[in-house]
Amino acid sequence: MEINNPCITCGACCASFRVSFYWGECSNGFGRVPAELTEEVTQFRRAMIGTTGKNLKCVALTGEIGNCVSCSIYEVRSSVCREFAFSWQDGVQNERCDSSRVAHGLSPLKPSGGRKAA
Repeated sequence: MEINNPCITCGACCASFRVSFYWGECSNGFGRVPAELTEEVTQFRRAMIGTTGKNLKCVALTGEIGNCVSCSIYEVRSSVCREFAFSWQDGVQNERCDSSRVAHGLSPLKPSGGRKAA
């Protein structure tokens, strides 16, 4: 992860959305996501524990949202996590990123990748 990556001081998405993916991404399939950190959603989909009910927070998220966070399984995280871009990362606003930030009391990101002034 880049040093100037706003994700390392955010983590809001990890505490806002269900993180579900194809079961084969788990270690008990052909993937590397630790199966013991997931739960069954359907016959073919699993989700990270902590992301399917109320008071969402992925079991793999460590640290304090909005301060300093990390993913304890970053190197083996699911495709849905790998594909989730922070807002303006590729020059495109990610409304889901911004809405999760706002829900956790953080400002949406500006096109420069920095924080919007309060």
